[in-house]
Amino acid sequence: MIDLLELHKMFILRHLKPGDVAIDFTMGNGHDTEFLSKAVGPRGHVYAFDIQQAAVDSTRERLEKSDCPPNYTLIHASHHLVLDYVKTPIRAGMFNLGWLPGGDKSITTMRETTMPAIEAAISLLDRDGILIIAIYPGHHEGDAEGEMIRNYLPSLPRYKYCATILRILNSPDSPYFFMIEKRNKPDAPSKEAPSQ
Repeated sequence: MIDLLELHKMFILRHLKPGDVAIDFTMGNGHDTEFLSKAVGPRGHVYAFDIQQAAVDSTRERLEKSDCPPNYTLIHASHHLVLDYVKTPIRAGMFNLGWLPGGDKSITTMRETTMPAIEAAISLLDRDGILIIAIYPGHHEGDAEGEMIRNYLPSLPRYKYCATILRILNSPDSPYFFMIEKRNKPDAPSKEAPSQ
């Protein structure tokens, strides 16, 4: 059977190497932040965002207890403000949309900030970089976020990005994820009109 969380890690580690920069766009309880911190190692850096102070506190406690290197910056702010905090290209980014596990389910990621965050993440993505966006359907905002992203990703230029969806077809309420990979080559040159 497919384990979506293991697939997230497998795809991320195809791109992310020690010394790289990564972002956890939805910190939650810090599981992805911990994974990214250990993957990039002492020479790399991880930025993590969440609007809830409880998430920041929980993540800090997890990172300190799990012997992560001091290579992370925890930011109590919305992920759509990422460009205010991160000025360097990133090799990987992870989104787990929805609510804080064990927290207030009335506080969820919202389309109004999710879409700008994804667009900003794509703008930060380095060559051979990857974004994973996990969707949790079965509630209104989760369904709407998934539809919004599914409608947006085909607009990305295919010479520059590969956008994929991985979903269990006979379990429609199960989580699924989108993956955006940036190609490891220079941008295609613009086509000029032939000279007369």
